[in-house]
Amino acid sequence: MTGKKQGENSRDSRGVSRSGIARKSRRQTGTDYERAAGYYLEQLGYEILEYNYRCRAGEIDLVARDGEYLVFCEVKYRSDKRKGSPLEAVGPGKQKKIFRCAMFYLTEHHIQDAPCRFDVIGIEGTEVTYIKNAFAG
Repeated sequence: MTGKKQGENSRDSRGVSRSGIARKSRRQTGTDYERAAGYYLEQLGYEILEYNYRCRAGEIDLVARDGEYLVFCEVKYRSDKRKGSPLEAVGPGKQKKIFRCAMFYLTEHHIQDAPCRFDVIGIEGTEVTYIKNAFAG
């Protein structure tokens, strides 16, 4: 074994550790945290309408209803701060992409007059930060 000390949990290219324990793909990990964020919103009284809405403009992690508002929510997870805050990952380019996806969602579902909001849930380790109306101002 090069570069690894004996006893370290190294992994092969199939996503399985040499000890035989399967590791989760980034997509599966993302899905797990999106489900956790959905549960978090449900505890706040939101109705989850859709997970991972996809269109040609991209994807929206969660679409929910909060009273009269239709909420488009981006979920970002970081296991530690080395890659920066999860909230920093939702910059102007990502916001524009989410906005375009929301327009597709509204058109596809024939929604014309519902007030909409763009929220972000950042999960860092076990800490959850929820920002309502994150794209405002």
